[in-house]
Amino acid sequence: MKVYKFGGASVNSAERVSNVATILERFPDEELVIVISAMGKTTNALEKVVHAYYDHKKEEALQLFDEIKRQHITTAKYLLVTHYLACEARLKDFFTEVEWMMHDQPVREFDYYYDQVVSIGELLSTCIVSAYLSERGISNEWIDVRDIFRTDDNFRDANINWNYTQQQIDARIRPILQSKKWIVTQGFVGATDENESTTLGREGSDYSAALFANMLNATSLTIWKDVESVMSADPKKIPDAVPIHELSYNEVIEMAYYGAQVIHPKTIKPLQNKNIPLYVKCFLDADLPGTVIRDRMSKGLPPIIVIKENQVMMELKTKDFSFVGDAHAYQLYQWFNEHSLRPTLTQNGAISLIFAFDNWEEKIGRFSSAAAEVFDVHITPGLTLTTIRHYNQTALDRYIGNKEILVRQQTQKNIRVLHR
Repeated sequence: MKVYKFGGASVNSAERVSNVATILERFPDEELVIVISAMGKTTNALEKVVHAYYDHKKEEALQLFDEIKRQHITTAKYLLVTHYLACEARLKDFFTEVEWMMHDQPVREFDYYYDQVVSIGELLSTCIVSAYLSERGISNEWIDVRDIFRTDDNFRDANINWNYTQQQIDARIRPILQSKKWIVTQGFVGATDENESTTLGREGSDYSAALFANMLNATSLTIWKDVESVMSADPKKIPDAVPIHELSYNEVIEMAYYGAQVIHPKTIKPLQNKNIPLYVKCFLDADLPGTVIRDRMSKGLPPIIVIKENQVMMELKTKDFSFVGDAHAYQLYQWFNEHSLRPTLTQNGAISLIFAFDNWEEKIGRFSSAAAEVFDVHITPGLTLTTIRHYNQTALDRYIGNKEILVRQQTQKNIRVLHR
C-alpha cells in the first residue's frame, strides 16, 4: 500500500479538489491512505480566530470564524449533490466544536486554544474531499485522525505515543484497507488521552503521512505539492531556484534542520527507519518526474538556500563574567525543554551565548524571564537567518554580500548568517 499526502494548495478551491480526484483516479488498483491538509489559507485564518478569542474579542473571533464556515459550505455546495447533506451535517459538528469553546472565556494557555481551533481546518477539508470522492464513485472511508494518533499534551508541537498509535492503526486502519476502500484522513492533528485536540507542529501534515507510512509498512509516501519538485530554494523568495530530482535522506534531513519548508523536519526519520522512499510530485502536472528521496548519496547538488525570516536573537552573558560552562549549558537546555523552544542557531563564547529563535513571543518571554535569573539578557527581534548549503562564491556574493551581519558560521559545506 501507499500513502499520498496533499497539501493545502492542492485543495484551496473546488477546481483543485476536483483535480485531486482526477489524480487519484489514475491509481485505481492502489491501496491508499490519503492525508490532506487544511484548504488554502484556512490555517492562517483560524490563527486569527484564536488570537481574537484569546484577546477577549469574542464577537470578532466569531465573525472571523463565520467567514471560514461560509467558505467551506460554499465549496461543499459547489462540489456535492447526493452527498451534500451528510457532508453539511459533519461540517456543522466541527463548527460547533469551535463555537462551543469560544462562548467561554479563555482560562488556559494560548497554545491549548490554538490547537482546539486550528486543528479544525484539516477536519473540514477532509470531510469535503471524502464526500466528493464518494460523489465521483470512488470508494473511501473518512477517518478522524484524533481517534488514531495519540499524543502528549505539548500543545502546538505534540509528541506521538507510538505504541498506542500503532495499535489503533492495526485495529482500525488495516481492516479498512483490506476491504479495498481508500482512507481519507487529516495531517497535522492528534489528540491526548483526554480527547483534547493537539497539533504536531507547523507543516506537520508531512510528518503525519510519514507516520502512517511507517506504521503501515507502505511501499512509498508521495507528497503532492504546487512545485515541480524539491527546489534549491523557496521559489516564492528566489524565482530562479532550480529543481533537484534526487536526494538522499541525509541531505533532506540537513535541509530540514536548517529550515527548508519543502519537507517537515520530522518527516524523514520514520521513512528512513524502514527505507521507505519519499516522492515529491506536482499536483498541477502529475506527469512531471518530481523528486525521489531515498537511501542513496546525493551528488553534484547546486547551492541550496534557506531563508528564515522573523528571527529573534537572544544574547546571554554571565552576570559575574565567569566562563560559560557545562552547568550553564545544562540549565539552558532544561529551560528549552520546559518552554518548548528550539533554537534555530547557537553560538558559544567565553562569557556569552547567542541563540536565534522563530518569533514565538510568549515562549520566548517565559524563557528569557527564567534565563534572567542567571544571565544578562539582550533580545534583538526582526532578523533573518540565511543558510547556504553547498555554497560557492557566486551564491555568497548574491545572498550574503551586502548584509549587516550579526552572527556568521561557516564550514566546508554550509554557511549560516544572522543578519538584518
